[in-house]
Amino acid sequence: MSVPVVELRGAGKTYPGPPPVVALRPSDLVIDRSDYVAVTGPSGSGKSTWLNLVGLLDTPTEGQYLIDGVDVGSLPERVRMSMRAERIGFVFQSFHLLPHRTAVENVMLGSLYLGRRRADRQRAAAAVLERVGLAPRAGALAGELSGGERQRVAIARALVADPSLLLCDEPTGNLDSASAARVLDLIEEVHRSGQTVVVVTHDPSVAARARRQVTIHDGRLAVR
Repeated sequence: MSVPVVELRGAGKTYPGPPPVVALRPSDLVIDRSDYVAVTGPSGSGKSTWLNLVGLLDTPTEGQYLIDGVDVGSLPERVRMSMRAERIGFVFQSFHLLPHRTAVENVMLGSLYLGRRRADRQRAAAAVLERVGLAPRAGALAGELSGGERQRVAIARALVADPSLLLCDEPTGNLDSASAARVLDLIEEVHRSGQTVVVVTHDPSVAARARRQVTIHDGRLAVR
């Protein structure tokens, strides 16, 4: 039996006070390899806290979080940073591309901290741009691309290191409906290739495309 990509064992997060704020109550969750999960909930529900924990941007104050079977809670920050670079590909609502760098240069940044030679990083970036349908735009500046194209570049950057988990935070929030549909089609295609995908969203139509849904309300996590 394969090891889950994500496993929460009573994991919770409380921010110190006064008074202390319970942002995420102790939660259990397993996300298996090649799963596609949507995490939903209203503003202030705890989605951002959950995303920060799963994305190795923060640590739980109780319980355990394991990624690929590794309990990351007690690891030194430098080790967690390395794991984050190797195992998690982030896609954000605002793209976070460098506008005066080309598409291929932006994608190369996704493997900058993995110790690979520049020529190898460039070849990998070109290959993943072709995968997301943007090979003809590899040399275009990010600032010259449409919103949908920029998000596809961001997805390519997230995939270039071959991560265990593709973690998407409102990936269609800044897109028109047509571009959003194309991005969601691409995420589904990436999932069908075997990639584990988690999408954090407030949009029910985006969540409906996932295999499973997890809801968070007042810091409480419920699996559907």
